[in-house]
Amino acid sequence: MAASQSSFKPKIAVFSGPTATIQNTEPLVTSNKAREKYNLPLRAHPGGSPIRFDALRAQRLAAPVTVYIEQFSAHPLERDGAELYAPPDGYIDPAGNFHKERRGPNDVPVYEVTLRPEDGLYPLPYMARQSNGQAWEEDGAESYALPEKCRQPFFPDGSRLFEEIDRLGIGDEGVSCQLSAKAEFDFYRACPSGGYTKGLAESLRTDVGVGDIPPETLGKNFFPYRPGHLRREPPTTMLARLTNVVQQALKQGSYGGAIWLEGSPFVEETSYWLNLLIDTTTPIVGNASQRAHGAVSNDGDRNIIDSVDYIVSRIWADERGRDAVGAVVIQDEQIFTSRDVQKGDARPGGYVATGGHGGIIGTTGQPGPAALTFRPVKLHTHASQVNLTRLPESVQGTRKEGGAIRTVTVRIKGEGGSLIPTAIPKVTIVKHARYLQEDEVGGAASEVDILARIEKNLRDATLAGFVAEGSAPFGTMSNSVEAALRRAVFSGMPVVRVGRGNAEGPVDPKRNPLSVGGSNLTATKARLLLMASLMKLGSLPPAADPDNPTNAERDAVDAKLAQYQAIFDTH
Repeated sequence: MAASQSSFKPKIAVFSGPTATIQNTEPLVTSNKAREKYNLPLRAHPGGSPIRFDALRAQRLAAPVTVYIEQFSAHPLERDGAELYAPPDGYIDPAGNFHKERRGPNDVPVYEVTLRPEDGLYPLPYMARQSNGQAWEEDGAESYALPEKCRQPFFPDGSRLFEEIDRLGIGDEGVSCQLSAKAEFDFYRACPSGGYTKGLAESLRTDVGVGDIPPETLGKNFFPYRPGHLRREPPTTMLARLTNVVQQALKQGSYGGAIWLEGSPFVEETSYWLNLLIDTTTPIVGNASQRAHGAVSNDGDRNIIDSVDYIVSRIWADERGRDAVGAVVIQDEQIFTSRDVQKGDARPGGYVATGGHGGIIGTTGQPGPAALTFRPVKLHTHASQVNLTRLPESVQGTRKEGGAIRTVTVRIKGEGGSLIPTAIPKVTIVKHARYLQEDEVGGAASEVDILARIEKNLRDATLAGFVAEGSAPFGTMSNSVEAALRRAVFSGMPVVRVGRGNAEGPVDPKRNPLSVGGSNLTATKARLLLMASLMKLGSLPPAADPDNPTNAERDAVDAKLAQYQAIFDTH
């Protein structure tokens, strides 16, 4: 169900990604109000006394109700300025009856208000119990319960999250509607954290699309991390799906921007992938949260508000109105380029810029409006040479057949230019450390893990490569690893070299023949760029004998690696 059209507010597409704390709530625990009503043991402090307050959870009223709010109870110093206030609506006497006029010294001044279902969500005690009548204490009916005995804490899309922020979030001016006052939103389930295990009819949907949602399966259609024993990670094929969902939505031209919501450790990866693959002139912002929605000091809600402010500010636009910045990640009032952002710690403020040459390009939030201090020069989105529009319909990959490595055609795009899930390459990260037990005589033969991966790639992954995370600043590896990676190169698999960890200097490709210099990218970001590059350029030309290539075969590999290097130098 799409948001309504408006002539003065931009529309923003909101995409839900996997394991997204920003769309995750704390467990819905049965309140003491309910426990008292149904004669269940009360939740108590360790000393045995009942807890002072129930946690209030956002819920909807089913019918209008009139409530009486005690005057001067919103702040401890309201009464200090009592002369500034209009009189109350009436008084509640000691028996609980409402009167327009005070009847005794113990009457309490009150405001009379009718709360209605159409008002929206209200914080209320959680009254639900389990089907057996017992109280809910955690996500599941019991610890380590089977999936069918567990509730889902993740929202299926961003609509409820945005509604709660709009309804319950208070802005700097003391008012709500921090999102809907600035923009309208459509919600897409690109690779969601929560799913409809029993399906959902179109009439009940909040995300954009056509048709009913059939029953969804944990680990196939949605990817949570809580309860912990039910954590599921998205497979490679979901990378193609989310790319297609985002590209299809943004190519309509009706959105002023996009927000991608994902788990805090991985928003840096998907945002960079979107930066490379999505052909759009509108801004893309990645958001995450270090703490669950509704928790004390939750940072995710504010990140979303700041992202909307960034999009509507248009500070990202060039003279033609196109995004001149590329995909960014906005966390804790800082604007990071997706290429350089990395989660450094599990706390608000825990994001850092990698690569040693910028990465934080602006600020938003407090104080003042969104502002840029730098603009990146790397190619992105509409200018990216590996975006979905510029990817070819097919490329040449490699496969071992009958003991020989042969080139095969690999389809990259299908109907309507969509990315084919099986086209996503397999790129493996190899990490170097000192004081390894190295077999100088055996050479490559001692690197059984790399050699096994090469053989598996030749059987199962027609597009494949390696990222070598070696010493800084040259990306060098041990002699035996170098020998194994050389075999990979002449088997058709490009190798990209980067420095270990958060390396601040670019890797010089001239120091490492038969490989691509990964600049100052981290290994995880170099992996994504290599995956995109493989879909653009295809495999390296394989040698007849990867352990003994001819000069002509080496020249052919060098020529192809130069094409890869050009992409890594500019993205």
